[in-house]
Amino acid sequence: MLVAGVALYFFTGINPLNFLSQAPTTTAQAPIENNQQADFVAVVLADTESYWQAQFEQQKLSYQLPTLVLFEGRVDSHCGSASSAVGPFYCPVDRQIYLDLSFFQTLKQQLGAGGDFAQAYVIAHEVAHHVQNLLGISVQVQQQQSQQPEKANQLSVKLELQADCMAGMWANYAQSKGWLEVGDIEEAMTAAQAIGDDRLQQQAGKAVRPEQFTHGTSAQRTHWFNLGLTQASLEACNTFAPQ
Repeated sequence: MLVAGVALYFFTGINPLNFLSQAPTTTAQAPIENNQQADFVAVVLADTESYWQAQFEQQKLSYQLPTLVLFEGRVDSHCGSASSAVGPFYCPVDRQIYLDLSFFQTLKQQLGAGGDFAQAYVIAHEVAHHVQNLLGISVQVQQQQSQQPEKANQLSVKLELQADCMAGMWANYAQSKGWLEVGDIEEAMTAAQAIGDDRLQQQAGKAVRPEQFTHGTSAQRTHWFNLGLTQASLEACNTFAPQ
């Protein structure tokens, strides 16, 4: 399952984490010129992992760190080959997060969602897919999609909105640490709004077609991110419960 980015209407050698203890693995399938941005991504990833590791320990569960793969242009994963146009994605088969740093320029220049914490939200969303995979949620959704193909998109939306809510949970943690600056939460909310299915369809000059949604509307994405931010619990992030 690819968590896709802008072009397809989905969201979607270097190891800058050597200075961090118990850090997730970071690799690159192509030379990455923007080392400063790669370092930022790695630090955010490590912070999300610290949070989720603690959450799993509270439930007496074992958390397995994902691998972050930085690439340029095109990449091969166990979920298939993908170009940069797909955007950031998580592959549950190899438990790796794939990211072309150029996506952040697209997010800023084409979608109007710039800023460090907009980028952090994207990373936290992909990490949330890893959490869903470890908890068995992703498999359950795939099974339901196979049994009820007519509800495949609706189930995909629920999965994506839960990942947004989980990203909000981590943002709450980052906020409690005093790590955030004024305006950071607004940057994340702007990013969530920018990649809503309805917003992307409108930007492409197409009619808004809810039956084609796979990630949720701008309003839904910002709502669930904010719910995770304010409630900070997996129970609150149960997008599969009757609303």
